[in-house]
Amino acid sequence: MAHQGVKLIIRNLLTLILDTFYVYTRWQVLAMLFLGFSAGLPFLLVFSTLNARLADVGVQTATIGFFSWLGITYSIKVFWAPIVDRLKLPVLDRLLGKRRSWILLAQAGIATGLYLMANVDPVAAPQTLALFGLLVAFSSATQDVAIDAYRIEIAEERLQAALAATYIFGYRLALLVAGAGALYLAEYWSWEVSYQVMAALVGVGAATVLIVREPKVNHYAAAQDIAHKIEEEAGKRGHLPPAIARAAGWFYAAIAGPFLDFFRRYKEMAIAILLLVAVYRISDIAMGVMANPFYLDFMGFSKTQVADVTKIFGFFMTIMGSLVGGVLVVRYGVRNILLAGAILTAATNLLFVWLANYPPNMMTLAVVVSADNLSGGMANVALIAWLSSMTSASFTATQYALFSSLMTLPGKFLGGFSGIVVASFGYAEFFTISAIMGIPAVLLVIYMMRHGARLDALAPVKDTEDALVK
Repeated sequence: MAHQGVKLIIRNLLTLILDTFYVYTRWQVLAMLFLGFSAGLPFLLVFSTLNARLADVGVQTATIGFFSWLGITYSIKVFWAPIVDRLKLPVLDRLLGKRRSWILLAQAGIATGLYLMANVDPVAAPQTLALFGLLVAFSSATQDVAIDAYRIEIAEERLQAALAATYIFGYRLALLVAGAGALYLAEYWSWEVSYQVMAALVGVGAATVLIVREPKVNHYAAAQDIAHKIEEEAGKRGHLPPAIARAAGWFYAAIAGPFLDFFRRYKEMAIAILLLVAVYRISDIAMGVMANPFYLDFMGFSKTQVADVTKIFGFFMTIMGSLVGGVLVVRYGVRNILLAGAILTAATNLLFVWLANYPPNMMTLAVVVSADNLSGGMANVALIAWLSSMTSASFTATQYALFSSLMTLPGKFLGGFSGIVVASFGYAEFFTISAIMGIPAVLLVIYMMRHGARLDALAPVKDTEDALVK
């Protein structure tokens, strides 16, 4: 009897595990794996890989520094996100729909820019290379905006964490290809071949766009309402021609509409939501600034040891945390996992205090890095899922671009002071402070959970296909 009981328990446990991870077999989730690869591929090719290419062929250091300005495009994508939200592309929109047409157009820009970069001599024509790099960076940032909107609209809230998990996996896999892979190709063949291969790999994302379905949501309802009201007012008060009045309504809806929609919908809770977005990752980002100096200078680990544990091993731990987070959100709801992620992110920073007070040991380093990356991966997908549920179908791209900019800005700003804190107090004290910085996020998540029913009532209904029952 005892043997039969054990077999029954094991069978039920296996059934539970299989049912839970079934979420990763849905077509939307698998699609985000390949779209994540498409999003991650161009990133390093205009950053560290490009810098390696420039240095390798003898471009001056000062010139290499100027190329870092290409990254500004990723920080200001919110400024043209309204165009991605509101503008229908000729021909492509009719064939593919709004989101897929913008993704495909951006991919065409990325592939074209990478191919042109492959055929430019950086020493003879650095300005030309920079212009082609700008085309890649601008197209890549535009693709990010469109893919984020597609991800949010293709499935309902409880699937968003799983979508984010596979997106992150694909993105990080692309970073390996565009980083180490591009360097290997350049070493054994040439930089021209390396960038040509990367341009060809954009086809992975393009093929995905042609295969997957367009989200079935109404992108225009709220925006058209705002545009119509402004058009009427402009016509009454300004005595403007109808075409000018329509243009005024269109631009007002595109630029002001996303913010008016958000604040009108959530009212006084909008401030609390934006505060949570701003502080949720402060503890993690601020701590990360001093992580490598801590490993190398204070603990005395070698570069290869740090690379093995934090980059390679840490990569798999982050992916594992993301996948587990996606499953937990489906089973227990996004706000519960959002709270768990906030607590664990702050708590794992205290493990670095423990690490700082003991002699260097690879095993303890692996334990601490595992805990940090697992909790970070879980927290990140929970935050992405929650933010995705906050966006309106009429302004998905713009509102999420705003959120994604806000979620990293405060942490990066405060991280700039991390070196001063370490120099004044020490690493153990710095990690303690970084853990304390996570408390506001925990308190704000608890506040959101107490007002969960109201938030659910105010949340926009996207009417996505294949939606799960909440």
